[in-house]
Formats: sequence, C-alpha cells, structure tokens
Amino acid sequence: MFKHILLATDGSEHSLRAGEKAIALARCHEGSKIDIVYVVDGKQSKEDVLHHWGLDAADKRKQKLQMIEQKAKHEGIDYEIIFLHGEPGPTIVEHANKNNYDAVVIGSRGLNVFQEMVLGSVSHKVAKRAKCPVMIVK
Repeated sequence: MFKHILLATDGSEHSLRAGEKAIALARCHEGSKIDIVYVVDGKQSKEDVLHHWGLDAADKRKQKLQMIEQKAKHEGIDYEIIFLHGEPGPTIVEHANKNNYDAVVIGSRGLNVFQEMVLGSVSHKVAKRAKCPVMIVK
C-alpha cells in the first residue's frame, strides 16, 4: 500500500520525528522505498553561507540528513537522498505529484498561529496540494 514514500526533511527536530514515522511506515510494507528529499531554498542558502563561512554547504546539508540515513540503514529500508532547489512547499508538491508517491511524510514546523496565517507553513502547503496522502508529524 505505501511502497513509495516521500520524506521531506530539513534536518530539524520535527523532520527527524517525521523520518522515524516514514521508516515505521516503510517497515510495515515489505519492499518499500523512501525518497528523502531536501529542498535547497536560495533565500536560506545565502543566509547559511554568511553564518557558516568557509564550510562546504553540500557537506552541511548531508550532515543534517545523517541521522535519518543511519536509521534507514539500520532498519534495512531502501532509500535515496534527493536534493532539489526552489521554494520548499511548491517544490515538494511538484516532486511528489510528478513521481506518484503513495504517501508524503513531513514534519510540522511549529509556527505560531499568526505566522502560519500570514506565511503558511511548508507542511500546510504540501497537505493542500499533494495528490497523495500526507502525514504531518509533530
């Protein structure tokens, strides 16, 4: 049923919990695969460069995904890490809809009510526009 799972992650605490749920979901269905997607947002990348001058940005992104990658390996789950570029919400939705995933698993960002009302969270945008079931993990 859920053999092709998209895990959208940014390395945050919420996305680590989402990774655990995606792995648990994959364990329930033999032969499942998780595509671990990290979206590089150009606006955020500039800020990262300024704060982490001299460090390789690609290495920094890979470090954020290490915990999830280690857990997937430990559980024997087939996975692939995919880096995409763009605004996170629309980019995740476009990728999910183009690749016919059975489910998307994403962490909630924990925005306060006012910020979510004004800006909208990535998880909310994905839940509204993805053509497959979306699990938002707190």
